[in-house]
Amino acid sequence: MKDVTWRKSSRSGSSGGQCVEVASMGSKVAVRDSKDPDGPVLVVARPVLCATLRDLIRR
Repeated sequence: MKDVTWRKSSRSGSSGGQCVEVASMGSKVAVRDSKDPDGPVLVVARPVLCATLRDLIRR
């Protein structure tokens, strides 16, 4: 996971907090805790992540 470009939300403050970072990996997206960059990474198929986010927004 060292050769991917991680992105954090522009709304994330410099004081840390509860932020995630995402990295595009072709048909997949990697997600990690911005406070623990060497910790676990969740890799999800792009359509699955999009469907999950749409479902969360509708709630």
